[in-house]
Amino acid sequence: MANPTSSIRIITREELNRRLWQAADILRGTVDAGDFKNHILALMFLKRLSDVFHERRQEIIDQWMRDGKTRKQAETIADDPDEYGNGSYYVPAGARWEDLMAVGENRAEAVDKALLAIEDRNGQYLEGVLDGIRFNDTRRFGDPQTMDSLMQRLLSHFGGIPLGNRNLAEPDILGNAYEYLIERFAEGSGKKGGEFYTPRMVVKLMAELLKPTEGMRIHDPTCGSGGMLIECADYVGMRGGDPRNLTLTGQEKNYGTWSICKLNMLLHNAPDADIRAGDTLLTPKFEHAGVLDVFDRVIANPPFSLKEWHGVEAKPGKDGESKVDPKEVRERFENDPYHRFTRGIPPATKGDTAFLQHMVAVCKDNGMIGVVMPHGVLFRGGSEGDIRQALLTEDLIEAVIGLPEQLFFGTGIPAAILILNKRKPAARRKHVLFIDAAPAGLYQEGKNRNYLRLEDILRIAAVFHAWADPAAIKHWLDEERKTVLATAHRHHLARVERFRAVGGPDLENEIADSLCDEGEAVGEFDAAADAVRAWLEPAAAGGRGALAKFAAVVSLDTIAQDNDYNLNISRYVDSAEPPPELDVASELRKLHDLEAKRNAAEARMNQLLKELGYGG
Repeated sequence: MANPTSSIRIITREELNRRLWQAADILRGTVDAGDFKNHILALMFLKRLSDVFHERRQEIIDQWMRDGKTRKQAETIADDPDEYGNGSYYVPAGARWEDLMAVGENRAEAVDKALLAIEDRNGQYLEGVLDGIRFNDTRRFGDPQTMDSLMQRLLSHFGGIPLGNRNLAEPDILGNAYEYLIERFAEGSGKKGGEFYTPRMVVKLMAELLKPTEGMRIHDPTCGSGGMLIECADYVGMRGGDPRNLTLTGQEKNYGTWSICKLNMLLHNAPDADIRAGDTLLTPKFEHAGVLDVFDRVIANPPFSLKEWHGVEAKPGKDGESKVDPKEVRERFENDPYHRFTRGIPPATKGDTAFLQHMVAVCKDNGMIGVVMPHGVLFRGGSEGDIRQALLTEDLIEAVIGLPEQLFFGTGIPAAILILNKRKPAARRKHVLFIDAAPAGLYQEGKNRNYLRLEDILRIAAVFHAWADPAAIKHWLDEERKTVLATAHRHHLARVERFRAVGGPDLENEIADSLCDEGEAVGEFDAAADAVRAWLEPAAAGGRGALAKFAAVVSLDTIAQDNDYNLNISRYVDSAEPPPELDVASELRKLHDLEAKRNAAEARMNQLLKELGYGG
């Protein structure tokens, strides 16, 4: 019997990303990106399930034939759904990729039936995830003939993309490709993109700040497509922990985005992630007997200044204009059954501090919170000022980090990351760290959006973890490099094991390429860390150092007594270069020299006038 792995084609991250985006190109121009993103992601998921199913089916057949069963007997056993699990799912006949490729007409209907059959067979993980996706939709994809042509092209295109476990150069590239597609769709969706996706480097920064560890319960109350939960799992895995020993939970209001998140978790090998649909503020799903569940890390990017956060219906006023009654909002949330708003009721037109207080309520007594907020939360008055004062008085706020403008999809306004810690280290109590990462030069400028580079993430994380101490910053960078080296080594060994299992004539070249890739990853970190070290160098005489213009540790007394609990970053961190000190003696000498030159010029002019006959 021939080696079944001899003809296996390995697909790289770059090729996979390119081929998947080409699938979106098939629909672009015919359907708006906001309408078809779920369909492309669903087809990718369907092809993945089918390929992994066939891998697992062949393993079952081979195993039972080795144990003495005939091929027919082994194939009968392989048709038992109970034989599938641990990353593989049973795909019923008619829903497998080769079955769909054989359909001659009404292909969209066939795909819809396949998705429903797979969901029905694997309800434990897929219930409700795929039933909202319909390809047989003339309003979206055109008349039956046009729809059939599109489906034929899509099925043929995905048919040429191998997505089995043995086809992937590394286990995580499929999940990364899914994230790549989500980001590209967010870019194409404009303002709506921000509703389901937070830029990857912002998410990476937040994980670096919160430092989740194995065994923790992590929650995102506005989880979108799930990127923050996945990044926390990646953070643990990169440091040698087992992400499967994390409890990942999230809630998402938008049903379509909830489906994307569920698929994202499955493709990132997190099938047990608990993602629930619903409005976090109005109907929090993570509670038992009226008591909210609590978590070690709570991380989120809630919608900025959401107007209709409270669910109170606007009613016509005396002027005929419909308005929300703030009194009704206040009364509803003063009686919140979960007692989340004891520090104050947020204004009816801005939900930022509603999400913030919910996150505080679901954080364990020794937990941490990382949340993206608009700058207005730092200084607005009224009830928001009362809430901010209460959080400061309770000494919950550990850091306020100002981010560059135009980082996020759909809004150009600058935002801030708030880090709250219910058990601050002793040295940090009664103080808040302010970081201003917004000035030019501290990020990469783009045409439509700006970006955080690796060096920008390292700069912020190092200053936060070192509490703005220069020596501690350098030490943190050195320790982080050890982690990067260890991760690269583990990653390389895993890829080598994978390549050897598959075999093939290019084995040694693939191993060499893997070593180069890991070397590039370490080199990228070193370049970024060196940039931070260079930035940290002391300023020239008379100037202020870069760190002093970037961060400040401020006492709660200063915040309360001198600034009335205002957290506006510019009150505490002055990023401007001070005017140079005036050398009075040197300036006087310059003045005397100028006076002497002026007197000489005047004497010369008088002499010339005299020679021309104008002098007395």
